[in-house]
Amino acid sequence: MCEAIRTVTLIAARQELACFVPPATIYDKHVYSPSTGSDLHLRRREKLVGTIVVTGGETEVCVLATALGAIDWAFRVVLVTDAFCSSADETHDAMMAVYLNRFGEQVE
Repeated sequence: MCEAIRTVTLIAARQELACFVPPATIYDKHVYSPSTGSDLHLRRREKLVGTIVVTGGETEVCVLATALGAIDWAFRVVLVTDAFCSSADETHDAMMAVYLNRFGEQVE
């Protein structure tokens, strides 16, 4: 029962925020990188997407995998660093340094 309530709440929250993201598309992913095992890069190209804006949880896991997958497919990558979080402050901080210092040519 709690899961059903949570799902309804998330759907309602998403609908309330929809007016802030047109014409963007939100893709839910079920693995670390949405570029793995999917045709997402092809769907992005079909819609003439050139830039991927990355936000999310687990700075050093899912965010990293998503950013690197987009870089591999030659998309411009914008990392919204204020919209990252992690369960471990130390690795989050270390990964932020890597994003800023190592991937400065690949991401904004």
